[in-house]
Amino acid sequence: MDLAKQIRLNRIFSHPSGRVCSVAIDHYIGYQKGLPKGLINVPKALRQLVAGKPDAVTMLKGMAKSAWGPYAGSVPLIIQAVTFTADERVIENAANPEEVLRLGADAIAVSLGVYGPNEGKFLSLLTKMSEQADRIGLPVIAHIYPRDFSKGAAVVHDPESIMWAVRCGIESGADVIKVPFTGDAKSYRDIIATSPVPIVAAGGPKCEDLRAALELMVKIVDSGARGATVGRNVWGSPDPTRALIALRGVIHDKLKPEAALKAAGMKN
Repeated sequence: MDLAKQIRLNRIFSHPSGRVCSVAIDHYIGYQKGLPKGLINVPKALRQLVAGKPDAVTMLKGMAKSAWGPYAGSVPLIIQAVTFTADERVIENAANPEEVLRLGADAIAVSLGVYGPNEGKFLSLLTKMSEQADRIGLPVIAHIYPRDFSKGAAVVHDPESIMWAVRCGIESGADVIKVPFTGDAKSYRDIIATSPVPIVAAGGPKCEDLRAALELMVKIVDSGARGATVGRNVWGSPDPTRALIALRGVIHDKLKPEAALKAAGMKN
């Protein structure tokens, strides 16, 4: 890895724990109906999230241009470059590495689905993005979701599918791979052991409550993952700032849920 990439990745993985607790607000085409309540007012959401000290924030370039200015340079920025609908009716490349670099971002994210009818198209997008980003020292973070189209394109979490997603990211040149958690630390640990690049867990769907999200993070940390990217379980919380502080407590300090809630000033 060249020095420019290493510098940018070091900013994202800057915590002494070596893990990352990042937040994603890259919700666009897939939410034409039912825009998440916590993201209706993005400037407000960003104020609450930044107060919780995330290690990085992922968003699309349009929102970054219009809303990220107050936080520029204070938190690493990751720009999402690909967006698609669940049925893959729309798959769009929304940014390229050069413009992401001009925005001052530390990495470019590429979302893709595998196992579906457009698997080849997605992998081609990731491969080309990795090639372009390599030329300018920009890290590529692949967000890879294996899906079952016999179940309405639902994201699947079984170890074999997650292993395949990771291998697709490796072979396509990603520098970091974000994939769903399998549900147990051992199977995820076995997958991580096969990867020469860092694996970060996707936060997944909204948990029943914050305690359930914290318990999930305990398993993710136990697996040896390099952290997690969270979304609904932070900005979908009644108190996003404190929710993020609690999640950081688990990811970075290996606190148990009770201790993390207490550290965030929340009730057990």
